[in-house]
Amino acid sequence: MASTIGSVPPQLPLFRAVASSTKQIYQLLKCISFSAKVDVQLTHDGIRFAADHSRVMQGVAFLDHSLFTTYTLNWPETAKTTPRFQMNLSAFLEALKIFGATDAAAKAAKTDADPYRSNLRNYRPDAFSHQTLGMPGTCCLVYEQDGSSLSVILEESDIRTQCNIVTYTPEFPDDIPFDRENLDFKIIMQARWLLDSLSELAPLSPVRITVSALPNAPYLKLASGGAAGSASVDFSNGRDLLETFSVREPWVQRFKFDLIKSASEAMRIATKVSFRGDGQGVLSLQFMVETEGSPVSFLDFRFVPYITQEDEESESETDGDN
Repeated sequence: MASTIGSVPPQLPLFRAVASSTKQIYQLLKCISFSAKVDVQLTHDGIRFAADHSRVMQGVAFLDHSLFTTYTLNWPETAKTTPRFQMNLSAFLEALKIFGATDAAAKAAKTDADPYRSNLRNYRPDAFSHQTLGMPGTCCLVYEQDGSSLSVILEESDIRTQCNIVTYTPEFPDDIPFDRENLDFKIIMQARWLLDSLSELAPLSPVRITVSALPNAPYLKLASGGAAGSASVDFSNGRDLLETFSVREPWVQRFKFDLIKSASEAMRIATKVSFRGDGQGVLSLQFMVETEGSPVSFLDFRFVPYITQEDEESESETDGDN
């Protein structure tokens, strides 16, 4: 064996993070899986994943460094920019699904053996899970250097699996502009109300959805129409429904229904959603995700409205051709 005395120590990877559970990481990233590729930016505070759809919809999931047991970015904190790349999100999600498969199988077997375990209880952390007991089970993300693959190293008991995901040169797409200093309205409500509303409108197979925020009744209105008819859902201004309600002036914009529906997974796992619309008509949906034993996480979606009547007619013709 060669001597290591006087040898140069191995170079530290540019980025390395270890997690004992990938459940919340997987849930958050699944919410922005409407795009094949995602833009990834490594920062000292966490990892920013941004998905874009034809420059009319953008979804951002930020994985705070506190989601990981160890988190190291070997990059100057004073630098103006931090490492950034693109990768295939579907491949990354498939790799994350490998981790915890043993735990999931064990939990399912235990549930079958114990008929008195309720469905609600099955969603709670198991006192005998690998993570709770501190047994070997880690997911390690390693980015060796700029331009290298992102390695996902999964270890459970004596099994070690490594997935190397190819990264691409980022295209540096600009964020959809949203003017926080010029908000026409801001409404905070429970996320499940929004999900229920879309479920009411979806059977009509609508092409567009109209979002109306008004200072007076109906306050917040979601309306859609399609070949099968039209429907609308109104929200009254009450603390039990709209926790925060602020409308500076009437705000009415139309969006493609399927784009809004793309955020339904975020509506399903989030506890609250913040509706915001700026003076240029951009809609922002910010979701707060709370998970027992994990820090609060946020998902941000931005949508560009139909600008002119010509845009709507062009979109209708395209849908008709499809």
